[in-house]
Amino acid sequence: MEKSKGQWSSKLGFVLASAGAAIGLGAIWKMPYVAGQSGGGAFFLIFVLLTLLIGLPMLLSEYIIGRAAQKEAVTAYKVLAPNTKAWAWIGKLGIIGCFLLLSFYSVVGGWIFVYSGVSVVGNVIDPNLDPGAFFGQVTGTPWIALVGLALFTIANIIVIALGVQNGIEKANKFMMPLLFIMFFILVVRAVTLDGAMEGIKFFLYPDFSNITGESILYALGQSFFALAVGFSCLVTYSSYLKKDVSLPNSAGSVVGLSIFVSFLAGLAIFPVVFAFDMEVTSGPPLLFMVLPAAFSQMPFGELFLALFLILFLFATLTSSFSLYEIIVAATVEKWNVSRAKITIVIGVLVFIAAIPSTLTYSTLGDVSIFGRNIFDFTDFVVSNVILPIGNLLIAIFIIHIMDKQLVKKEFLQGSQMGEGFYKVYRFLMTFVVPTVILVVLGYLIIQY
Repeated sequence: MEKSKGQWSSKLGFVLASAGAAIGLGAIWKMPYVAGQSGGGAFFLIFVLLTLLIGLPMLLSEYIIGRAAQKEAVTAYKVLAPNTKAWAWIGKLGIIGCFLLLSFYSVVGGWIFVYSGVSVVGNVIDPNLDPGAFFGQVTGTPWIALVGLALFTIANIIVIALGVQNGIEKANKFMMPLLFIMFFILVVRAVTLDGAMEGIKFFLYPDFSNITGESILYALGQSFFALAVGFSCLVTYSSYLKKDVSLPNSAGSVVGLSIFVSFLAGLAIFPVVFAFDMEVTSGPPLLFMVLPAAFSQMPFGELFLALFLILFLFATLTSSFSLYEIIVAATVEKWNVSRAKITIVIGVLVFIAAIPSTLTYSTLGDVSIFGRNIFDFTDFVVSNVILPIGNLLIAIFIIHIMDKQLVKKEFLQGSQMGEGFYKVYRFLMTFVVPTVILVVLGYLIIQY
C-alpha cells in the first residue's frame, strides 16, 4: 500500500467511519418518509429482513474486495481480475452512482445546513409558523437553497481534502456518539406525546395489506441506500484497513447500528406525525415538518433542536464523505494529482450538478421526468436502479470471478468465526442475493 494512501488508525475508527457512511440521510431522513408512503410496520419488517439477508452479505463483500485488493474501487477490480478490464466498470458505475446521489443528497444536506443555522438563532420553533410553510420557504426560495447547497459542498471539500485519519476518522469519532444521545432524547419525547401510540402502532405493527411489489422494491433500495452498498464506497474504505480486523464483525456492527438508527428514526418521527395530525405520506419534507413540532413540546426545545440539527448535519456529512471519497480516491489513483485540488474540482462539479434538484421546489417545480420531479426522479434512479444493478454485479464478481481462496482468507482473517459462517455467507451470495435482486429488477422492468 502506498504510504500516502493512509489507513484507519483503529478498528473503532473504521467501524465508525463505515457506520457514518451508512447512518445519515438513509436511516434518519429517508427511512421514515419511505416507510410512511409504503406500509409502515410491514415495510420496516421487510426492510430489516432484506438488510440482514441481502445488505449484510453485500456489505461484507465490499469489505472483502477492498481489503484484498488494497486499492480504491476502480483499481480494486482490475487487481482482482487482471485478465479483463470489464469488471472495473463496477467501480466506474459506483463513481457515476455516487455523483448522481450527491446531486440530490447535497440538496438535503443544504436544507439541514439552513435549518441548523436558523435554529441556532432560535427562529425554527414558532407557534405562529406552520412547519410545512417554513419548509416551503427554505426550499422554495432559490437563493436560500443554493446557499445551503454551497455550504454543504464546502464542508465536504474541507474534510475530504484532509484525508482518512485527519479528516474522516476524527470527524466520525466525535459526531456519532453525540448523535445517538440526542436521538434518545428525541425518541423519549416523541413516544410520550398525547396520541403517540397510534404512530408507534403504525410503525411497529405490520399490516401487510398495504404492501405491494413496489413496496418491496423500495425496501430493497432503502436497504442498499441505508448501508451505502452497491457504489463500492466501502471497497475504498476497507482498502485502508489493516489485516487483523474481523470483516464479519465489522459488517455486523455496521448493519446492527444502521437498523437500530432506522428503528429510532421511526420511533422519533411517527408518534409526532400522529400526535400532531400530520400526513404520514408527506414524502421528503416529513422529517423537517416533524422536528420543530416535536422539540416545541420540550423544555429548552429550541436549544435541543439546534443541537440535534447540528448533529444530524454531521451524520449527513459522514455519509457524503464516503460518496466523495470513492470519486476522489479513484481520480487520485488514476491521474496522480493533488488530493486537495481534485477534491475542489469534484466539489464544484457536484454543486453544478445539484442545482436542478435544488431548484425542484422553486423555479423548476413544473419540470417532470416520467411523472416525477427532478429531485424524486434522481433519487428513484439511484436507489432503485443503479444500486440494485451495482450490487448484482458485485455479487457475480465475488462468487464467480474473484479467487475463491482469497475470498475465504479475507472472510476468516482476524475473525473468530469458523468455516460454517463462511458457508452461510457463500450460500447467500450465490443464490439468495442475486435471485432477490433479479426478481426485484424484473418487477421494475415490468412496471415501468
